[in-house]
Amino acid sequence: MYVVKMKVGELLELIDETIANLKIAIVANQQRALESPHTSYEFTQRAIELQEDLDDLMKAREMIAKLDPEDDVEGHFSKEELEEFLKLLELLRNADAHVY
Repeated sequence: MYVVKMKVGELLELIDETIANLKIAIVANQQRALESPHTSYEFTQRAIELQEDLDDLMKAREMIAKLDPEDDVEGHFSKEELEEFLKLLELLRNADAHVY
């Protein structure tokens, strides 16, 4: 369980880091798809899934970016929503592109 005490600006930094990691992973999967006809489907499928995650994250970032960066995140989201979102960010951020 996360103890959440952060500013909107800090959350945006985490989102930006996750977005960068997803972009790297997408490119890595697209490149790997060209390596072998035997594995191209799996890497292409993974790139598509990552792109969907990236699109969703970009929409969330757009919404959060409208908030004051100095506001406490807890004032805009429930504890449960925030914990779930932070878990998702952690999973996406910790997935190394070379693993795919």
